[in-house]
Amino acid sequence: MNPTLAFLLALGIIILAAKTFGYLSTRLGQPAVLGELLIGILLGPTLLDMLHWPFFQGAHLEEVVRDLAELGVIFLMFIAGLEVDLETMRRSGRPAVLAGVLGVAVPILLGALVSLPFGFQPLDGIFIGLMMAATSVSISAQTMMELGVLCSPVGMALLGAAVVDDVLVIVLLSIFTALTGEGGGIGHILWMLFRMLLVMGAIVGVGMRLLPRLPVRVDRLPISEGVMALVVVVMLLFAWSAEALGGVAAITGAFLAGLFIARSPLHHYIKERMHILSYSWVVPVFFVDIGLEVNARAISAEGLGLTGALILAAVVSKVVGCGIGGLLGSFSFRDALRLGVGMTSRGEVGLIVASIGLTTGLIGADIFSSVVLMVLVTILITPILLRRLYRPPKQRGTRRALPEGGV
Repeated sequence: MNPTLAFLLALGIIILAAKTFGYLSTRLGQPAVLGELLIGILLGPTLLDMLHWPFFQGAHLEEVVRDLAELGVIFLMFIAGLEVDLETMRRSGRPAVLAGVLGVAVPILLGALVSLPFGFQPLDGIFIGLMMAATSVSISAQTMMELGVLCSPVGMALLGAAVVDDVLVIVLLSIFTALTGEGGGIGHILWMLFRMLLVMGAIVGVGMRLLPRLPVRVDRLPISEGVMALVVVVMLLFAWSAEALGGVAAITGAFLAGLFIARSPLHHYIKERMHILSYSWVVPVFFVDIGLEVNARAISAEGLGLTGALILAAVVSKVVGCGIGGLLGSFSFRDALRLGVGMTSRGEVGLIVASIGLTTGLIGADIFSSVVLMVLVTILITPILLRRLYRPPKQRGTRRALPEGGV
């Protein structure tokens, strides 16, 4: 089949499947994102292996769909930023920082401990713990948007802790690789920290000073959909700058762009159109692609014990570490538990760390497969557990007016 036609067919199948299973998931009382993740697994190499069907051969769909998925998570985190009130987020600073720090320290410690009985050396165990330390907040943010609680104190702490988490993991990874001879030494670490602070400072400075007013000025110009074009460009440039220049995940830059544009007088206009643009296609592609990348068959029978131990440690370490951070930050026990569960899902940053370990020989293919399955399981259980910890919005009496979310 012609590669272009194959892409069109695959994209149509993915979006239709995502929306159908998202709808079915909501009918069963679960977040739409859960259905989108599950259909991704069914369509992936674990079962149907859709992208390798005979009429898709030679179309290089894996790379194209993965690029669209990366775009989807950037859009998703930008929308999460739009949902946030900056002043409210500032007030959640203490629990966010504590949850971010402890949510990295406890997984590293527990990951190292559970790996020792399986014959790993302490240094290898620390790296395994480092792979478990990075939270992927996109799944939790989507679930909390569906529940209408993203702008609650727990939601604000969750987003703030995710930024702290991301920065800490990157710094610790650089220190680890430098000390083990895989990195560039102490000079490389210092340069990386300086570059990170410089770029993030520039992003915050530009965002605070220019972004709230810029959409209004562009709206006065005779440009077709000028405001939305500006928003997309700013989102992409912030995402690129964060990762390419600052060494921080692109989703952090996208989140900050949304956070500052949310202060614009055109905030509601922008949010409504971004929801339509994002949830109609790129965000569903992101959730389905998670399942498309997972091959549960790659886990050997011998590796099931380690995989199970890593999954258990991954869940417990985040719930305990981030939950303690929430308690120390004056959250109630229930809110601290919600924060810990919300920080449980892993994703792109953890997989990046695992990929570096695989490339440099710090871990083998079997450990990499176990980490991928750990990421998948934490992604799947997080929306289910969050749903159980929050009553449905109609029972709370404070449901916020949101578009259909991931459905």
